[in-house]
Amino acid sequence: MKVAVVGATGLVGGEMLKVLAERNFPVDELLLVASERSVGQKMNFQGKEYTIIGMEEAIAQKPQIAIFSAGGSISKEMAPKFAEAGTTVVDNSSAWRMDPSKKLVVPEINASELTPQDKIIANPNCSTIQMVVALNNLHKALKVKRIVVSTYQSVTGTGKKAVDQLMNERAGKEGEKAYAYPIDLNVIPHIDVFEANGYTKEEMKMVNETKKIMGDDSIRVTATTVRIPVMGGHSESLNVEFEQDFTLEEVYRLLHETPGVVVVDDTANLKYPMPMDAHGKDEVLVGRIRIDETQDRTLNMWVVADNLRKGAATNAVQIAEYLVAHKLV
Repeated sequence: MKVAVVGATGLVGGEMLKVLAERNFPVDELLLVASERSVGQKMNFQGKEYTIIGMEEAIAQKPQIAIFSAGGSISKEMAPKFAEAGTTVVDNSSAWRMDPSKKLVVPEINASELTPQDKIIANPNCSTIQMVVALNNLHKALKVKRIVVSTYQSVTGTGKKAVDQLMNERAGKEGEKAYAYPIDLNVIPHIDVFEANGYTKEEMKMVNETKKIMGDDSIRVTATTVRIPVMGGHSESLNVEFEQDFTLEEVYRLLHETPGVVVVDDTANLKYPMPMDAHGKDEVLVGRIRIDETQDRTLNMWVVADNLRKGAATNAVQIAEYLVAHKLV
């Protein structure tokens, strides 16, 4: 099994390598791929030193799987070239997510749709992943009608430059800025570019990707996405209206039975999910579960996950695991 990690030097690329090692993914030969400026640099993986190579060399070596975290424009250009060489690409960017010819996959929900013909597979947006994982069993049993979601997203979702900005501001140092405003001691209600309807691209990703992953265009989603000065994970406040009536006991049972979900909900002992709890974990943590007293068949819940792991690297590796286990590569 020859595996390429494209964008190996980035935050998510580094996390992908960590997850591959932790999950004992069957890598016989590893190709670490990055931009031309990084070619020739050395990186370690499981005690062995590797030399970073460029795109064309990686394509020539025809890996069975290439896990991409190199940005949308690079994915648009290079993923088809890998696919033409027979490689199955799992892409972490937004480049292919809404392409009707490409699958948008969260393994717990829709990996069974994958076939050997799927040569470019899209990894969803980090905020969408944790939300749909939390809602998976609830949707099957009660049918989600409408979701109102507000996100509280870690600076790690922007990348190293944003982490550096936060740390520099905390230390009182000048440095390069990822955001138009200070992020320390601040909240920025703006992730990605604004679109004509007044929503940001990140907000519309959550709207459109949720429908595609869950295979249900009737689900209505409205989102507000916000960047906050934390590291460790993204948090979401969900207000979910269902078509069916439910009891809290039923909701707890469905959540406990949902693959990838851990319920952390004991307010008497001040137990609820926080980014510091999700950091380094693959599970989606769900808490503050309560019935909305203003509207029938509606639930409030708080959902937290490590955006670099289940929101990106782990989900991509889980897709690759599914491909190998079901002999699709």
